[in-house]
Amino acid sequence: MFFSIIIPTYNRRPILEKCLRALEQQRSPQDGTIMGYEVVVVDDGSTDGTVEWLRSHSTEFPHVRLFEQDHQGPAAARNLGLQQATGDTIIFIDSDLVVTEHFLHAHAWGLAQGARKLGSDRLFTYGRVINTCNFDNPSNEPFKPTDFSAAYFATGNVAIARHWLDQAGSFDTRFQLYGWEDLELGVRLKQLGLKLIKCPEAVGYHWHPPFTLNQLPRLIDREIQRGRMGVLFYQKHPTWEVQMMIQMTWLHRVLWGILSLGGLLNERTLAPLLQWLIDRGNPQLALEVTRIFLNWYNVQAVYDAYAELGQKIG
Repeated sequence: MFFSIIIPTYNRRPILEKCLRALEQQRSPQDGTIMGYEVVVVDDGSTDGTVEWLRSHSTEFPHVRLFEQDHQGPAAARNLGLQQATGDTIIFIDSDLVVTEHFLHAHAWGLAQGARKLGSDRLFTYGRVINTCNFDNPSNEPFKPTDFSAAYFATGNVAIARHWLDQAGSFDTRFQLYGWEDLELGVRLKQLGLKLIKCPEAVGYHWHPPFTLNQLPRLIDREIQRGRMGVLFYQKHPTWEVQMMIQMTWLHRVLWGILSLGGLLNERTLAPLLQWLIDRGNPQLALEVTRIFLNWYNVQAVYDAYAELGQKIG
């Protein structure tokens, strides 16, 4: 198999450098499973010098092919990457993911083993994603319970035969705000009968800066965007499964309403506790505490967007 690794990026140059260097250091046994690979980077209108840096360092990254577009979001960027990719097998990762040297081999082995067991290639592999704020050495981070994901198709670390993407259709570019464009494609892949094969050996370390209180406005806005895009997701696939995913159920509304005391526990009232945790070297724990009110914002945004939709229809 020949891999095309598609990476959309927007203003992430420092961590993108680590991402691409890790991909240039891939090792795999000479068993004929992997015929080669390319790294298709789609710059989504970055303003941090990403394109200029890649062009000036092109000899350092012989596997990289660079494409550019105006800022249109990750769905459009991945679609462009798919159009330009030459591989028969596609890997999607994000530009803030640093992989191990056996990353490609692990996905190749998982795809091959899965096909043998199923008797077909109606499957895709989902690698392990470990969240870390250690920029200097992200691979030092151990796997944590909070790193577990039950997502069916999340483009942070998946490998799939290209022809299934051709059959399912491209990413829906109407998802222009944050969230859901990959899981929506996942619903279409599930309708084709594809099976998810967990591939924990294909490890990627997902870097994010250490949590600070200054990040809260952006995180809240992202949850509101995710709520609004969740309603678009539900419009396309009005099922109970999607309702559960986007948290548009009475259960989620009650759960996060209780945990946040109806919104009384928020970015203002919890700020002293969050800062106390940060000052004591626990920014990750502080970030987990913010989930209490971030999920409340998300659920509220879902119901607000759905109510707006109902008013328009009415």
